[in-house]
Amino acid sequence: MITIRRMTRAEAQKITEIDRSEHITTLYEMNQGQLISSSVDFNDQGWRKGDGEHSFGEIIKHAEHMLDAQGTMLGAFDGSRLAAIAIFRPLLTKIMGELALLHVSNAYRRQGLATRLLSEVERLARESGAQSLYVSATPSGSAVGFYTHHGFHPTPEPHPELLALEPEDIHMTKRL
Repeated sequence: MITIRRMTRAEAQKITEIDRSEHITTLYEMNQGQLISSSVDFNDQGWRKGDGEHSFGEIIKHAEHMLDAQGTMLGAFDGSRLAAIAIFRPLLTKIMGELALLHVSNAYRRQGLATRLLSEVERLARESGAQSLYVSATPSGSAVGFYTHHGFHPTPEPHPELLALEPEDIHMTKRL
């Protein structure tokens, strides 16, 4: 049975249990305000060991930074194993929270874990007074499809700091 609970800063190291690998067949990009898809065929191996770009070290530092910014880290656990993770930052702006991270380990996909974590993040966002939720989504078909299915729309005004950090991502918002 999968249980969802808040995680402590000390548990950020458990992120290494997430297998983010994925076979990607669709990528999205924003072009003059339009969401454009293209067919691709490649295997994303997920986060690498160590430090540096697209590494476990980098994502753990990001998680710790979000926690330092009053964020909440949620985990979906199969026993003691981390199956999925979400991080919520309450104050991206005065009225907008941020879904700073949402990943489901490969073996646990298509079981509703991302939806359960997103629902909990939305609850936290409403409690914090946020009127909307922002996500900088990986441009894969699965990520963009998930977010659009759950009411997110590409934003015409991406958050400048997040756009600079992730210019290829699809920046989306959802009204709460």
